Amino acid sequence: MEWLLQVPILLFSIIFHEYAHGYAAYRHGDDTAYLMGRLTFNPIPHIDPFGTILMPALCALSGLPMFGWARPVPVNPLRLDRPRADMSWVAFSGPLSNLFLAVLSALLYKAAALAVPLTGPGLASTLLTGLRFAVIINLALAFFNLIPIYPLDGGQVLLGRLPDGALRVYEKHVPYGIYIIFALILTGVLKHVIIVPVYYALTLLAFLGLPVI
Repeated sequence: MEWLLQVPILLFSIIFHEYAHGYAAYRHGDDTAYLMGRLTFNPIPHIDPFGTILMPALCALSGLPMFGWARPVPVNPLRLDRPRADMSWVAFSGPLSNLFLAVLSALLYKAAALAVPLTGPGLASTLLTGLRFAVIINLALAFFNLIPIYPLDGGQVLLGRLPDGALRVYEKHVPYGIYIIFALILTGVLKHVIIVPVYYALTLLAFLGLPVI
């Protein structure tokens, strides 16, 4: 029944991710997301039928790690102050928001662990489990989206930051990016691409006095 905790955590995390994209775009001159009602934490405008509903349901039924995504926030690069450079910041804001949530959840985990005598073991156990999921889910979302393959956020960041010569080479993969991602999923490589940085991030948090595992 752990999915009862994981689903709302995942839902909030992916909505926060998309809100961060829209807010970053707004701060850099593009109000498209705001005008379309997407600069909100109301989950309804962000729901993607497959990524927000079906995918988490399949994860819960199959016992797989909870995963999903929301509808991408609309961004018009031409309305940004500096279209190419600003678009990379807009892209990076999504994974950065998940890293922020992961660290915040780790801090709350530490506080909740210290407050066990006040909350009681039952409530404390549920709270600690939920916060542990929040750390892991947000780290996984951050590192997945930072994979440097278009249309993931990592790919968008490189498109805005690579020098012209490297950019021309990198752009050649863009039409095939989604197929590359599917291939990574089907071969099981993607799991390891995400697990390794998540493991090291959890190790770093533990080193900083914020262990959650």
